[in-house]
Amino acid sequence: KIKGKYMNSRKITAEKNQLFEDVFDGKMPERVPILSSGDNSFCLGYVGFDLRKEQYSIEKNLEAIEKTTKDFDTDSIFATMVRIPQMYKVLGAKNFVMGGDGFLQHPEVTSLNENDYDDLIKDPFKTICDKALPQIYNEFGKEGFEGKSAFAKGMFTFYSVMDQLDKGYLKIAEKHGKAVYNMACTAACTPFDVLSDQLRSFTGISKDMRRCPDKVKAACEALLPCMVKAGIKPNSSRYQRTFIPLHMAPYMRTKDFERFYWPTFKKYVEALDKAGVGATIFVEQDWSRYYDYLFDLPENTMMIFEEGDPSEIKKKLGKKHILAGFYPMGVLKTGTEKDCLDKAKEIVDVLAPGGKYIFTLDKNLLTVRDINPENLKAVLRFVKEYAVYA
Repeated sequence: KIKGKYMNSRKITAEKNQLFEDVFDGKMPERVPILSSGDNSFCLGYVGFDLRKEQYSIEKNLEAIEKTTKDFDTDSIFATMVRIPQMYKVLGAKNFVMGGDGFLQHPEVTSLNENDYDDLIKDPFKTICDKALPQIYNEFGKEGFEGKSAFAKGMFTFYSVMDQLDKGYLKIAEKHGKAVYNMACTAACTPFDVLSDQLRSFTGISKDMRRCPDKVKAACEALLPCMVKAGIKPNSSRYQRTFIPLHMAPYMRTKDFERFYWPTFKKYVEALDKAGVGATIFVEQDWSRYYDYLFDLPENTMMIFEEGDPSEIKKKLGKKHILAGFYPMGVLKTGTEKDCLDKAKEIVDVLAPGGKYIFTLDKNLLTVRDINPENLKAVLRFVKEYAVYA
């Protein structure tokens, strides 16, 4: 009986995988796939674990992810663990710091100064290793063997944790009949976002675009090969996609976006496509000025929108690209069940016709306080039954 149940779950997993593969291949699946929008921190809170303590436990994280996967009727496992607190603690990280509630926040960091641009342009990898990383991670700044061994400790911690998590995710997917596809196979930012997020900071890059624009542009071009390499893993594919969160563009003037951000962003996604790797981009904030640029990305790029008019975006982008997002998390927190279902119907009715649509929320669920969980369960049940093509 156990073997039979397991084999049936594996069959369902294959069917759920096919839903996503059809969309990624430009085909019309039998119904709209439902992609989970959860973070491991949400799962830990949902089952009642203390995030400050249990996020360090691989076993507790997998236990929480499995329980949440079982309770919420999505087509993929409910969450993955993106931030690795063990690694950040081992390295003495400044770029990801735990808040009072245990959640790992990304404060503004500056790891290179304006005088480092020439070195970054000449050899970005060496400059990041020699200058930037010791500023971001305290352990790298130590002298002698202690400092040199920190890199090995960090890499060992990262790959050890990720290997255990990946095996755990697969078991959860097969046990509960879920797709193995979640947000991404790997994640890597655009060259400009790396420059602003980790190297020069929001404040620094805003000044640099005025003070040394040619060097900013050259630095983005120099960083591009590094980002392409970071965005492709051995198992990357059209289905095991690269996740690209987009950060700075909405805060830039259009002419600055055209000069500094767009050229290497486009080249980055095109390089992934040429390598046979699909891209899933998180279109954060308001990108209404840039829809025509997004259209020019390789066909079947998946775009998860945080803001925007679904009707307008469907008209401009829906025939070429895969659309997702839009469902406002705030409705799940404060709305009645009817409010939540009405909003789901409204969005599905706009985005589902013609295919190239995956249902997901407009943001990733970070804490259990973000929503009323019962509202989300109701919405997921509704979408699974309502958003059917055949």
